[in-house]
Amino acid sequence: MKLHELKNVPGAIHRKKRVGCGEGGGHGKTSGRGGKGQSARSGSSIRPGFEGGQMPLYRKLPHRGFNNYEFRTEVAVVNLRDLAGLDASVAEVDAVSLAKAGLIRSGEKAVKVLGDGEITRALKVTAAKFSESAKAKIEKAGGQAIVG
Repeated sequence: MKLHELKNVPGAIHRKKRVGCGEGGGHGKTSGRGGKGQSARSGSSIRPGFEGGQMPLYRKLPHRGFNNYEFRTEVAVVNLRDLAGLDASVAEVDAVSLAKAGLIRSGEKAVKVLGDGEITRALKVTAAKFSESAKAKIEKAGGQAIVG
């Protein structure tokens, strides 16, 4: 299949809605905006939660609890099966080598190694965190799991 052979699936193409072109088109007179008022004017938009000046519901209700989103630490996850698939010439694995291999996005992010999969060769793995099973499997294969 080539780009010039691509076709839209049935129902993907719609006629453009032509508003304000007479009552016969179904969108005449007020052009689907209802009657008069703020929402009928051009350029009007009312932000979500705005209640016309009345105290909005989200401000009336109490806010409780804590959200950790702002304080979270981003961790790139790598499984042992990914490490087993690395080039045989690689003996030392760290964030930079994982980024070069395309397993994580950048060498700056903290890396956590998880124990999904098996590893057969001895690797010296440097990462911020290891799961217990990953550490055990790496050391069983004769490698080292270094937290750093």
